[in-house]
Amino acid sequence: MKALVLREHGGLENLKVVHDHPMPVAKEGWVVIRVRASSFNYHDVFTVKGMPGIKVPLPVVIGLDMAGDIHEVGAGVTGWKVGDRVLVNPLNKKIGLQGEMLDGGMAEYCAVSAEQLIRMPDAVSYEDASALPVAYGTAHRMFVTHNTIKAGDKVLILGASGGVGTGCVILAKRMGCEVIACASSDDKLKRLKEMGADHVVNYKDVDWSKWAIEKYGKPQRRNYEGGVDCVVNFTGGDTWLPSLKCVKRGGSILVCGATAGHDPKEDLRYIWSFELKVIGSNSFYDDNLKALMDMISRGDIKPAIDKVLPLEQAAEGLRLIQDREVIGKIVVTP
Repeated sequence: MKALVLREHGGLENLKVVHDHPMPVAKEGWVVIRVRASSFNYHDVFTVKGMPGIKVPLPVVIGLDMAGDIHEVGAGVTGWKVGDRVLVNPLNKKIGLQGEMLDGGMAEYCAVSAEQLIRMPDAVSYEDASALPVAYGTAHRMFVTHNTIKAGDKVLILGASGGVGTGCVILAKRMGCEVIACASSDDKLKRLKEMGADHVVNYKDVDWSKWAIEKYGKPQRRNYEGGVDCVVNFTGGDTWLPSLKCVKRGGSILVCGATAGHDPKEDLRYIWSFELKVIGSNSFYDDNLKALMDMISRGDIKPAIDKVLPLEQAAEGLRLIQDREVIGKIVVTP
């Protein structure tokens, strides 16, 4: 079968489409799905490069997120049959992530544990479903499961043009928030506006923290005036301290990653002086993914998909993500 295979860590040139990758087998408790759509995340870039402390069993088919049809059912599997449309939660609780510790979705077929399957509503397309797990599942858990934002809140989102970022923009707007989306180009800002962002800020040209203070007032220690209610910061690095400075008293900073650095400069005076809440969110669960598919079915949200590519162009799609040349998700149809 065709698959996008990584045989050694390094650059994207190490990804190769092969036509003779072994066909997976449905062992006991597992199924084989015919992959109809699989989407990339920045995590896939890290997998290709290699991550300290994580030993990936090479060769591996990359791709965490996938949706498709059940092609084969293994012994002991109940409640599922050949032909069922399924979204896969990429986390196998015993082994690890599909596309990292197990072969992932950038192939015609993939073996997954039946415990990872989520039934797809008829109204949800394979492409939309495949866009959900890592990006939208993370955003949904961060906002909804942890009950961190509400209608009327001013929510500032850093890195708003990527998968998690666009998920945050779409969900926060759907929840009735005033959304400030920060990105690096006028084209990205234009498209974020079209997605529903109320305000957009080019962080290459404008100090976004000062912009928020000028727009909403300087946060006050003695009352709850000034500043934004929430900053979504999954970048870390030198964006951390400016985040502390523009959040109102009692406001929150939501953290689900640290793509620009995990050990930023800190100033604890802001935390206690303004009674700030720093709330971490890790991963996503079936309830998040089911809720998101229900939202798509009702027409409440539409995942932001930049491009849908064939498997032969998958490496180029991951390059676009690596170089941050996308708005939302890159989906591949193997």
